Amino acid sequence: MVDSTDKKAKSSPVRDDVISTFLKHRSALIRYISRFIHHPQDIEDIVHEAFLQTYAAEIKTHIHSPRAFLYKTAKNTALKHLDKCTNRLTDYMGDMAELAVTADAVSTESRVESQERFIAFCRAVRTLPLQCRRAFILRKVYGLSHKEIAEQLGISASTVEKHLANGIIRCSEYMQACGMSERDPALNGKKRGMGDSA
Repeated sequence: MVDSTDKKAKSSPVRDDVISTFLKHRSALIRYISRFIHHPQDIEDIVHEAFLQTYAAEIKTHIHSPRAFLYKTAKNTALKHLDKCTNRLTDYMGDMAELAVTADAVSTESRVESQERFIAFCRAVRTLPLQCRRAFILRKVYGLSHKEIAEQLGISASTVEKHLANGIIRCSEYMQACGMSERDPALNGKKRGMGDSA
């Protein structure tokens, strides 16, 4: 995609091509990213970052297909953002659950157990391999279909299915090893729908 020949003088019309490509496809790029990132400001930031990275790359070496490069950069930036959000969400939910247990001394045993199961589940998800974790979160948190996940991650629907099945198995094993019941709502009910690719 990138030609490293003639790294020296790059004409401004070439860089103008990157700008015009971005302006032409900006709305479509926003729609593409909004399929799995939902906060408008985050989408804007990702699209802007993708443009800056594409423009910077063009300064260093000629990009044959600015549109393809722009989309690929936006996708990679969005996936990094998703990973960061996942880690923050896990940390936040763990902290909130622990604060809730501390603040409410009269919590029932079932409430405490439920919070402990949720914390264990979040930790289990963090142990999944990167691509497996991405597929698992896109399905469980964002509710994307297998087809949508396959498109976002650039893998086949059957690979998505394998990642989700692996995620369920590994999270269940992790929680069992922690002495948690397998009746966690994040796991149960989803097993029956694993084959649902709608």
